[in-house]
Amino acid sequence: MPLPISYPLLTILLAALAAVGPFSIDTYLPAFPLIAAELGATQLQVQQSLTAYMAPFALMVLWHGTLSDALGRRRVLLVAMLLYAASSVACTFAGDIHWLWLGRALQGVCAGAGMVVGRAVVRDLVEGPRAQRLMSHVMMVFGVAPAVAPIVGGLLVSVAGWRAIFALLAGLGMVLAIACWRWLPESLPPERRQPIHPLELMRAYRSVFADSAFIALSGAMALNFAGFFIYVLSAPVFLMQHLGLDAHAFGWFFVPTVSGMVVGSMVSGRMAGRWSQRRVIAWGYVVMAAAVAINLAVSAMLPPSLPWSLLFAPIYTFGMALAMPALSLMALDRFPLRRGLASSCQGFLQMGLNATVAGVLAPLVWSSTLGLAGGAASLTLAGGMLFVLWWRRLAAGGQLASPR
Repeated sequence: MPLPISYPLLTILLAALAAVGPFSIDTYLPAFPLIAAELGATQLQVQQSLTAYMAPFALMVLWHGTLSDALGRRRVLLVAMLLYAASSVACTFAGDIHWLWLGRALQGVCAGAGMVVGRAVVRDLVEGPRAQRLMSHVMMVFGVAPAVAPIVGGLLVSVAGWRAIFALLAGLGMVLAIACWRWLPESLPPERRQPIHPLELMRAYRSVFADSAFIALSGAMALNFAGFFIYVLSAPVFLMQHLGLDAHAFGWFFVPTVSGMVVGSMVSGRMAGRWSQRRVIAWGYVVMAAAVAINLAVSAMLPPSLPWSLLFAPIYTFGMALAMPALSLMALDRFPLRRGLASSCQGFLQMGLNATVAGVLAPLVWSSTLGLAGGAASLTLAGGMLFVLWWRRLAAGGQLASPR
């Protein structure tokens, strides 16, 4: 079936929508010391603005896909981007840390729509290897955001102050709303929409969260991402305190990290239709295991320094990006009639874990590079165990053959 929009434009638009979530985090990381000084807050209080953003993000991703199943993909994205722009304006004018927390929470309510609904759009429009290829290309473009965001944020902080970062995010929201209105086709026709009935929704959510294959695949994907994301959440401490870099030098971490993600996504797209999805995922884990082993060894034997403390980053994100498209699509294909809702549940697991890592795990381990390496290794090991559980036990039990 031909696409109703050019492939490059669809890829760029879906990637930009998905990037709103991480861009909202990475852009203001270099501004943490300045925000703390201007708002009279502690480092931990500014760190908690991440949790204030990510907790409502995790809760709302449960609903973005469901609303798009009922109302259509395009409408939900339009409203979400407009609300995101408004909440970014509120952050721009925050007078104290509590108002910043509130503005960030409102951002979190809206920012996840692009990631969740975008995945559903991919599966609405294409299937099989084409879907894995499109998802990989979306991730490849999306991967540029974490590299560009802190560099842009550092420049804005030095030129115009931290409030300019949130003004930029407000402009981003408006541009994406206009782009969706102008170019994004509605991929879910009215006859395929699912009405919102509370009892039916409860049964649908229960069905998704009770599906052991879905939980294993989505949980593995979330844990893999958290193994890298713990460094993003700890970047101000890791880069500024342990490595002695300033706000302009965040590219030392984010550029190689994203380079690995882009190359991994490219390879995943090339392998679509050539390798089985399980084979792609297995090789992704081999690469991630090598990365965490190197990271533990470097952190244990060497003092924090460049480039050794950052050696693991591009290797790990290469493996993560290799595995992630197949993990996501295999989980969504468990529920072909409720892909929006399933994508919401997938996003909830990922962002709920990220919120926990931001508020609890990262502050516990960021006091040393070895602590951070151990946290990343533990999360990756847990993800690998879920994947092995799915492959050996669920596949052997015949639970993978019948989507709901």
